[in-house]
Amino acid sequence: MKLIIVAGPPSVGKTAVTTHVARLWRAKGARVLAAKFDTQSSADPERYRQNLGAPSLGGLSGYLCPDHYFISNLEEVVEWGLGQRADVLFVETAGLCLRCAPHVEGVPAVTVIDALGGLDAPVKVGPMLSLADVVVLTKGDLVSQAEREVLMLGVRRVNPTALVLSVNGLTGTGGLLLLRWLMGQPAVDQVGERSLRHDMPASICSYCTGERRVGRVYQTGNVEKITWEAAEPCA
Repeated sequence: MKLIIVAGPPSVGKTAVTTHVARLWRAKGARVLAAKFDTQSSADPERYRQNLGAPSLGGLSGYLCPDHYFISNLEEVVEWGLGQRADVLFVETAGLCLRCAPHVEGVPAVTVIDALGGLDAPVKVGPMLSLADVVVLTKGDLVSQAEREVLMLGVRRVNPTALVLSVNGLTGTGGLLLLRWLMGQPAVDQVGERSLRHDMPASICSYCTGERRVGRVYQTGNVEKITWEAAEPCA
């Protein structure tokens, strides 16, 4: 089974890009399934089910860190895909935390960003982008050619080894190049002994376990305080 992890900030077009590529793959006779991780709610599993004509899976992290929830359930999702006799399984993450990356060693990693995120977006997205195998740029038709080229240059500076593609999330234009790259990747039937490409954020402070009160007396565990230089007096 081909396993692909899709990441990226919210609302950049992860589901749209995945759906377009999945349809192309399905047209070649593959049984393509998708799983979506999110936080509070998501209509994407139903969208995948309708667009791909196959079962889909959705997982909501609720009050838990979505990245911790994702990696804690990835093995079970892969087993679900194998049980469904999938040829291809896309796993889309919530993409909220820019501190870490959901990408796994040996598993094709796709990160989606959009052209409206600003020219600093490649740096801000962090390891989610710098550790990806493929970076997909969406909404490129909404900016100038010059802005698009500067943005793609920024992506290549942050991740010189990644394949950088432009895909139109509405029409799917550009998706065929991504499909060809993904089809050339090896099958992955287990993730149990693999490693994340980047460590997850430390989720061990009192707020991680449900504390809601504000104030240092309620803060325990892994807490880091802001520091600053003494302000210079006004002239």
